[in-house]
Amino acid sequence: MSAQTAGVAGVRVPERSLRHDVRAVKIVLHRELIRFWRDRMRMVSGLVQPVLWLLVMGTGLSNLVRGGGGGSHVDLRTFIFPGVCAMSVMFTAMFSAGSIVWDREFGFLREMLVAPVNRGSIVVGKCIGGALVATLQGVVILALAGLAHVPYHPLLMLELLGMMFLCAFALTGFGVMMAARIKTMQAFFALNQMALMPMMFLSGALYPLNGLPAWLSVLTRFNPLTYAVDPMRHAVFANLDVGEAVRRTFNPGVTWGGWHVPVPVEVLIVVAMGLGMMGVAMLEFRNGE
Repeated sequence: MSAQTAGVAGVRVPERSLRHDVRAVKIVLHRELIRFWRDRMRMVSGLVQPVLWLLVMGTGLSNLVRGGGGGSHVDLRTFIFPGVCAMSVMFTAMFSAGSIVWDREFGFLREMLVAPVNRGSIVVGKCIGGALVATLQGVVILALAGLAHVPYHPLLMLELLGMMFLCAFALTGFGVMMAARIKTMQAFFALNQMALMPMMFLSGALYPLNGLPAWLSVLTRFNPLTYAVDPMRHAVFANLDVGEAVRRTFNPGVTWGGWHVPVPVEVLIVVAMGLGMMGVAMLEFRNGE
């Protein structure tokens, strides 16, 4: 036995450390960027639906959107542009989260989970990588701002870009949280459609949040995407030359029982929801097999 074991090389597994965890986050993030860059069809397909909403639906219904204030009006494309920005990152972020299910089916996820790093670092890398990928794709929608009569002010573009990243981060956290327990891609995409479409239609992306029935108004307030779309719409309308009546009609903001929720509070809500769902996903990964 000693002769047989003498030729066996020893394997040293490094101890877990913060440096290794940070490196794991970087590797997972880098992998997300590589997968996104190599999948050109995914890049194109993720932009089809937002562009259709902005150019086709927005152009076709633009004459129906009228406002007060001396005959001034708002083009429907201008109004839905913030919602289209959120929509563009929503689908990409959820698709990035769904790759966890794909990795589980092909065994790659198990290899990552047995690595000598904290499992939470895999979730962090996945959430940041998915958010970054979705934001990069959303830059294409920002490039179309002129078609929606949204000015290319540098500060406005930075505000929209930052809010798109936070929105994508929260949605990726939500997707990773769901994907942590789902075994098949079919089940994930079914749940994906069941969650995304209501979130989109209840976010105020396509219609103002004022004057809604009580039951619909309550649902919009419980929708996480509402608090991502509203700050982007505030940023857009702050750079438009429209009357006060138009602002009250098409940019009413979000209210809780008559209290107007400030934009900084909405941003904090999005960040808190993203961190909270990422935390739940970490717990699921630590307790999972």
